[in-house]
Amino acid sequence: MTDAGVIGSPGRPERSSAPSGRWRWPELRDAQRTVLLDVLVHGTRSRADLTRRSGLSRASLSRLTRELGDAGLVRETSASPAEGRGRPSEMIAIVPDAAHFIGFKLTGDSLYTVVTDLSAKIRHSEGEPLVTRDVADVVALIVRTAARLRERFPRIAAIGVCLAGDVRVDPSGGGDVVVGSAFLGWDEVPLQALIEESVELPVSVGNDVQALTTAHHWFGAGVGSSSLAVIGLGAGIGCGIVVGDQPVRGARGHPGKVGHLPVTPDGPSCDVGHVGCVSAYVTIPAILRNAGGSAFRESHAAARAGQARAHTAFLAAAEALGAVVASLANLVDPERIIVTGEGLAVAEYAPEHLATAVRERLDPAAEPPTVILQPFQFADYAWGAAITAISELV
Repeated sequence: MTDAGVIGSPGRPERSSAPSGRWRWPELRDAQRTVLLDVLVHGTRSRADLTRRSGLSRASLSRLTRELGDAGLVRETSASPAEGRGRPSEMIAIVPDAAHFIGFKLTGDSLYTVVTDLSAKIRHSEGEPLVTRDVADVVALIVRTAARLRERFPRIAAIGVCLAGDVRVDPSGGGDVVVGSAFLGWDEVPLQALIEESVELPVSVGNDVQALTTAHHWFGAGVGSSSLAVIGLGAGIGCGIVVGDQPVRGARGHPGKVGHLPVTPDGPSCDVGHVGCVSAYVTIPAILRNAGGSAFRESHAAARAGQARAHTAFLAAAEALGAVVASLANLVDPERIIVTGEGLAVAEYAPEHLATAVRERLDPAAEPPTVILQPFQFADYAWGAAITAISELV
C-alpha cells in the first residue's frame, strides 16, 4: 500500500489526512466497505458465502476482495471441505494488524486508553489521572498520548473518544460537539475539531454507553442480535439502543435518557429534584445517600452482611433497574438487554427482586427479555470508543 492509500474512488469524503510520509487508512468505495464490514463483523467467510450475502456476482466479489487484499486489509486462506470431499473453500479473513485504533474514555478524574487492532482485539491498555478538567489541558493530554502510541503502533487509522454526556454533530460542519458533560463541567465543546487539529487523524466523539453499545453489537455480548439495548450503571445511568442492526441516534443525538423514568410516586429526590425516579435509586451517588454510606464497595458489603439500610437501598436500586429493563422491553422489544458498568452489583445483588420488578411492569403479552449481566472495567468504554472509530471508517 502506498502513502496515498487509495483503492478506488472514495465512497464518502475523508475527514482528515495524515501527515506526509505517515501511513493512513485507504479510501474505500461503498462496495469495498460492505464486503470488509461483513468479514469484520461476522468473521472469516468463504467467497461463495460473501457472494450470496452481498448479492454481487462472483467476478465482482473476486475483484473487490482482491483490491482489499492488495490494500492489506484482508487475506485469502482455505478451509478443508466437509468429510474430506471436494475442493477446499476459498476463505476471506481480516488481517488484524492491518490497522490499529485508539480509544479514549474520559471520566471526571481519569483518562482511560486502549489500542485495538482491526479485529477489535485490545493490544494495549492504560490509564492516568486528569490533573485538570480544563478543555485545553485535556485535549493536550489526549494529543500527547496519541502521539506516543503512534510511535509504538504506526498504523493508527483513527481515534475514538467517549464520555458521559450529550454529544451532537455540528450542522455547520464543526464535527462532534460535547453539548454537556456534568462530570467534566463542559458545555458546547467542539472536541472533535480540537483534537483533529493536532493529531491529523479522523476523530469521533460520542457518549460512552452508546459507544459501548456499538462494541457489544459488533464484537461483544450482543453479537448475533439485530435488536438490543445496553444499560450502563455507575455515577449515572445511560442506555444505548440498536434496532434492525442500526444504532438509534435520535433527532438530537442523545437517545436512551432513562434516568428520570418514574419508579414510585414518592421517595427520595434525584439531583435535579425529580421525586422517585430511576436516578434517585440506581446511580452510585443515590445508593450511597440512601444507604448512608461513603463508598460503593463498602455499602455493597454492608448490604450483603445484612445491614438494614444498605440492604433496603440495594433492593430499591434493583427495583428501579427493573423499571428500566421493563420499559425498554415494552418500547423496543430487544432480543437482549445487556447490563454493565461499575454499578453492576445493583443487578447482581438481588436477581429475584430485579426479575419481579421487570415482570410487574412488563406488558402481559410480552415475553421477558434476555438480560445479560456483563462484567465491566473502565477500559471497556475506551474499547467502545475504538470500535466506534472503526465503525466510522468501515
